[in-house]
Amino acid sequence: MSATRSVAWPELPLADWADTRDTLHLWTQIVGKVRLKQTPWINHAWNTTLYVTSRGLTTSPMPHGERVFQIDFDFIDHVLLVTTADGDRETLVLRPRTVASFYQELKGILDDLELPVTIHPHAAEIPGKTIDLTQDTAHESYDPEYAQRFWRVLVSSDRVLQRFRSPFQGKASPVHFFWGSFDLALTLFSGRPATPMDMKMPHMPVWVTRDASTQEQAAFGFWPGTTGGAFPDAAFYAYAVPKPDAYENAKLRSGAARFPAEMGEWILPYEAVRTAADPEGDLHAFLQDTYAAGAELGKWDRGFLERSEELPPSSVLKHE
Repeated sequence: MSATRSVAWPELPLADWADTRDTLHLWTQIVGKVRLKQTPWINHAWNTTLYVTSRGLTTSPMPHGERVFQIDFDFIDHVLLVTTADGDRETLVLRPRTVASFYQELKGILDDLELPVTIHPHAAEIPGKTIDLTQDTAHESYDPEYAQRFWRVLVSSDRVLQRFRSPFQGKASPVHFFWGSFDLALTLFSGRPATPMDMKMPHMPVWVTRDASTQEQAAFGFWPGTTGGAFPDAAFYAYAVPKPDAYENAKLRSGAARFPAEMGEWILPYEAVRTAADPEGDLHAFLQDTYAAGAELGKWDRGFLERSEELPPSSVLKHE
């Protein structure tokens, strides 16, 4: 494997960074809950998500009264950066530290900047015992190498998801990072309503999950895996809501893709993509094939939803 590809698609075995993954998940929940508290609700919880940047993850600008601030994870210099439109800038070092310590230091920074925010303390979408983010001392791992590897996978995945989304002309989400489920996601919509699902997620109001499923959709993304899950390893996924009949029988180009019945979605192991001769091409084919299966079986109006011809070259669009 070339050096360039090994950087873009690095090894990410869960066993080597599980503790860092769990701690980082909870840190992103703290930052994400700040964004949730400070932004007006947007359908499908799109106001709560984080976004991939050239250095890490960002909240994007958030209002605080008449002021504006932003929080960024920087996985190159390994700091959390809080900036304001007034020119203020403060940092928190990303290092082995408890979740409670991370929360207290970030809270102190926001208070010092006169940007106080009170978040709901319970971690979301994590099965098992309730985790109080403001008090948690059980999670304190941070391996900078693996945090950076994870971010580089997000960068590469974001690039492919953006390319895949390009010809779709219907309603679509941004490519964004959900800190609750800890995954990078893109959702495309048919334009038709669907019966909302009453999914019960740990520490998540039912109305939130219902709001996320009010319209027919096809969802795609990357998930880094979790210990004890139905599919514990890092993987790309694709699913349709509602699931069309025979969706699980679709013929995909990828021989590594599978449809575990207990998960109800297509899974493509990250390791299969990383070690492929053309990782980007294989992932793009998986996204195209699963979308086509869901759209065809779900009888989406593809002629209306998809751009049939490429846009003119950029030179044509520029004023002379």
